[in-house]
Amino acid sequence: MTAPGAPHQNYFHLHLVSDSTGETLINVGRAACAQYVNVLPIEHVYPLVRSPKQLERVLTEIEASPGIVLYTLVDKDIRDQLKRRCTELSVPFMSVLAPVVQLFQSYLGGEPQPRVGGQHALDATYFKRIDALNYTVAHDDGQLSDDLEEADVILLGVSRTSKTPTSIYLANRGIKTANIPLVPNVPVPQAIERLRKPLVVGLIASAERIVEIRQNRLLGLNAPTTNSSYVDREAVSEELANSRRLFARHGWPLIDVTRRSIEETAAAIIGHLSERRRQKIVET
Repeated sequence: MTAPGAPHQNYFHLHLVSDSTGETLINVGRAACAQYVNVLPIEHVYPLVRSPKQLERVLTEIEASPGIVLYTLVDKDIRDQLKRRCTELSVPFMSVLAPVVQLFQSYLGGEPQPRVGGQHALDATYFKRIDALNYTVAHDDGQLSDDLEEADVILLGVSRTSKTPTSIYLANRGIKTANIPLVPNVPVPQAIERLRKPLVVGLIASAERIVEIRQNRLLGLNAPTTNSSYVDREAVSEELANSRRLFARHGWPLIDVTRRSIEETAAAIIGHLSERRRQKIVET
């Protein structure tokens, strides 16, 4: 059943108003929208809204394209102005952080001290993430294999198993990640077998998926897609079988990325990493 006042078309306007970067709102909004497969949001993102003048431009756009309004605003006057105008326009609005902050307050006691963009502070966590990104970019696709012991995670897999984007995602979480391609007839660096600190993870996918991605890549490069073992179904299947045997021989965890998003693959890796750290704590 369509909610009262809801649009009948298969899209709606989603206004995201923030006094910081807007990343929190974007993530929450998209996570909620993903629950409605037949409805698409038209996102209007307004970052760094910190003055009444800046808010006026936002309110003008909300009036021109009514829809859902989500916001994260620390300044009470600006927040009240937005709420008042949304009420006048009869558009739904919500602070995405207020319920969570209220829950924290009821449990922790005391009053919160709101800070604009507090999650983006230049603290140790921030610099750890930057350090991880620098390391990961420098160790992409088998580069600089001399200092792999410094990595938190090492990803192995045949070509087109999403090693690089997964590495970058993990680095954004502060996890130093190196990735090494498995190439036919090229042995894996023996140094990997002697590593103690990094978690080595194998990535695989179905042969059909690998062939499809490789063919698209060759088309993008205007390269021939025939008479090449790179896109031959049997050759790819053999590559994957060899990689599976390698992972099993060393007891390295294996993740099938065929139907996983980068975020889901990274979450599985982080789960393996957390479990490994818990085991080390228990052993000590």
